[in-house]
Amino acid sequence: MQIADVQNVDLDRLHALSLSVGWPHRAEDWQFLRESGQGFVALDEIGRVLGSAMWFPHGADFATVGMVITSPRLQTLGTGQWLMKRIFDRIPGRDLRLNATRAARRLYLSLDFQPEKTVYQCQGVARVPTRDVPAGSRGDIRTLETGDVAAVIALDAAGFGVRRTALIEKLFAHSAGYGLFDGKKLTAFALCRPFGRGHVVGPVVAHGDTDAVAIVRPHIANHSGSFLRVDTHIENGEFAAFLSHAGMPVFDTVLTMSLGKRLADFSDDRSARPKTFALASQTLG
Repeated sequence: MQIADVQNVDLDRLHALSLSVGWPHRAEDWQFLRESGQGFVALDEIGRVLGSAMWFPHGADFATVGMVITSPRLQTLGTGQWLMKRIFDRIPGRDLRLNATRAARRLYLSLDFQPEKTVYQCQGVARVPTRDVPAGSRGDIRTLETGDVAAVIALDAAGFGVRRTALIEKLFAHSAGYGLFDGKKLTAFALCRPFGRGHVVGPVVAHGDTDAVAIVRPHIANHSGSFLRVDTHIENGEFAAFLSHAGMPVFDTVLTMSLGKRLADFSDDRSARPKTFALASQTLG
């Protein structure tokens, strides 16, 4: 095998690789990821793409890892480990976070990644729940505008634990967004963009379930009757129940894993700290 930069490979060949393992990424989704991060591909002697691995740096000390794909006929031959070790060589010393499929967990455990939290992949044809909206959300919900991006970056950093300025700016440009405001202060937000079979809602950051439901509900109304997806660490409670009633039951799970700092190490333990209710995606975290 040869190694090549993911930026130099035709999108249709990358798309064919993700299709070979049943992942929903469109060519447009690959292009968004290439513009947001860096990565490698493994090629055979005639230039076929046999594997991929990408990383998305945020600051000098942290990165998420994703799009680690190995062609089904090579999954037992160490291609994934070969690609991961090249990522380690490129970004040594960083704290890393990724979301592992069941098939890949053994690989990441062998590389000293530690299990953290389950991610619930909730998806389906969206419908507005007929249940009454719970009382308790305080503030006004409105469409996010360009002038709100700095507040979205700050709130995302408080929930995620790392400031992701470039990524949030890019997501903002490709998404529709709603925010919950207490006066002029942004207290919760939810972005939604085209992805895979339809749209994905995320990231979603709020201080509690009621606020998270309030800002996701307009996206569900906008896409009622269409395919919608939410990736969340939230297993139960009001937000999880809302997604199920909105036509998005749990379809699959992956496992958040870390190398270096654990998730708790990024928390300041303040009770008022906002929480990430939905990931930007499994690849981006």
